[in-house]
Amino acid sequence: MSYQRPNGHTFSLYLRGGAGTRRLDGSAAARGRPGVLCIMPQEHSSEWEITDFSQFVHLYVPDDQMRRMFAETFDRDARLMALPEVTFADAPALARTLRQMTQAMLAGGHLLAEEAMTQAINDFFVDPRYGGMRPCAISGGLAPHVRRRSLEYIEAHLGETIRLQDLAAIGQLSAFHFQRMFRASYGVSPHGWVAHRRVERAKSMLSGMDPIAQIASACGFSSQSHMTRAFKLGTGVTPSTYRQRQ
Repeated sequence: MSYQRPNGHTFSLYLRGGAGTRRLDGSAAARGRPGVLCIMPQEHSSEWEITDFSQFVHLYVPDDQMRRMFAETFDRDARLMALPEVTFADAPALARTLRQMTQAMLAGGHLLAEEAMTQAINDFFVDPRYGGMRPCAISGGLAPHVRRRSLEYIEAHLGETIRLQDLAAIGQLSAFHFQRMFRASYGVSPHGWVAHRRVERAKSMLSGMDPIAQIASACGFSSQSHMTRAFKLGTGVTPSTYRQRQ
């Protein structure tokens, strides 16, 4: 098995077997076993030999989503995120969460699986052995006070039309430069961030009894069908299905 500079980050947890799996471009003595974790950052390259049965789960996370989650969770510049390459490591907390995610997916519990995935990413970042909470040199990007005011503006206007020009005016920047610097700081474009926050607000409102069409309007979607498309893209299920599972 060969991985050559793939897109996205991969978390791999061995569930069963694995003794016949070893990494050819690493330590020949290290072999897989139940409960060990491998982390393959975006654009890594590796060679593996697999000679017997194993069962494992792979969690694939696109780089922009990973950076957005990092910036949102820890209120830090997305460029501070750093993922190490890890082979056959013991990470009990992360392994437990990935198992929960797998069990939830197999049972059709998309909401529980989504929560477990978010927890898994958080567990990884805060783990002192494997996490990405390591400082690195950065330049450019939005100033901290502009980042804070931009997010406050977005949260306060999610139910309205949010224009790039209005966000750019917060930092007294051109729309082009604001968009470029926002992506550098948060890993996603302003549009991607707003879309994510609207879906998150919709998720919280779906625990109540408001009609879905009313929730769509309150979250800034142009129509109920617009919200349904965006919600399914972000969560894998429709708003009505999400509400039923709640």
